[in-house]
Amino acid sequence: MSPDLGFGLACVLAGGILNGSWVLPMKRLTAWRWENTWLAFSILGLVVLPWTAAAATIPDLAGVLAGTSGATLARVLLFGFGWGIGNILFGLGVRRLGMALAYGIVVGLVASIGTLLPLALLDPGRLRTREGALLLLGTLLVTGGIVCCALAGRRRERDARAGATRVEGGGFLGGLAICVASGVLSSMLNFAFVFGAEIQRASAASGASRAMAANGLWALALGAGFVANGGYAVYLLTRNQTWRVFAAPARSGAYWGGALAMGSLLVGGFLAYGGGATALGSLGGVVGWPLLMSMSLITSNFWSALTGEWRGASPAAYRTSLTGTALLIAAIVVIARSGTL
Repeated sequence: MSPDLGFGLACVLAGGILNGSWVLPMKRLTAWRWENTWLAFSILGLVVLPWTAAAATIPDLAGVLAGTSGATLARVLLFGFGWGIGNILFGLGVRRLGMALAYGIVVGLVASIGTLLPLALLDPGRLRTREGALLLLGTLLVTGGIVCCALAGRRRERDARAGATRVEGGGFLGGLAICVASGVLSSMLNFAFVFGAEIQRASAASGASRAMAANGLWALALGAGFVANGGYAVYLLTRNQTWRVFAAPARSGAYWGGALAMGSLLVGGFLAYGGGATALGSLGGVVGWPLLMSMSLITSNFWSALTGEWRGASPAAYRTSLTGTALLIAAIVVIARSGTL
């Protein structure tokens, strides 16, 4: 294994661990309403942190963005905004279904869509090869995994009606629809990475290190995602008249700290993925994405078990969930093997 390949894999897997953990602090912020937490997270995680990181690591960030073609900027902003909508839906899906099911469904879809579509556009001939067949097989495994997760969720919901602890938000079918929509839209962040390569090249030419060259791209895409996330949170705060929750002095500092932790984990995960995928080569954004999603899924299931989301559910529901998770992980592994590693 070459040093670049080893470094790339380590960064992508580290990014997956961070990405699978970023909603965990939200479980502790129970005195705030969802919209309070989401606005604080959006400000810190989608604006302050990524733009600070980009400004600190790219010598001429303003010049890089000013010199980028309008078409590339439009693609990155559009894909970032689409991801932002998917991220809102993901937060709502976790609230309704819990980390295990929400991550399983969303990550499975994001891995397959975020890998298949860029490859179809960048190298369509590969879809007719052995690698293309593996990608399609991975997509079928994703479908099977989602079906198992859906069945497990229905069983857990029945267990909740019988007296087990109910996940906040309830409504499994609504939660499932939210997670499916989130999976489709959330894959757009990888589109921003793959089709925004012009920004990376310009950043590297300005003196940014190879590992940090994607930071300007992330700042732009996540900033576009803030428009959707922050806007929706402001709408809910106004509609529900929950702005006053921010003024409660007892927990305010700690809760802003929790929102900062969410943002740090999310942004850190994407920065690590960007550096790792760049080190993996020209198709790093295709090959690295399912590896990122795989580690995210494994990490989220670890936290889900540790925090007791499935406590009180029947053994059949738990087994079905594990089967679905196994299928999704297998799908991601198959998709990863279809690349150039």
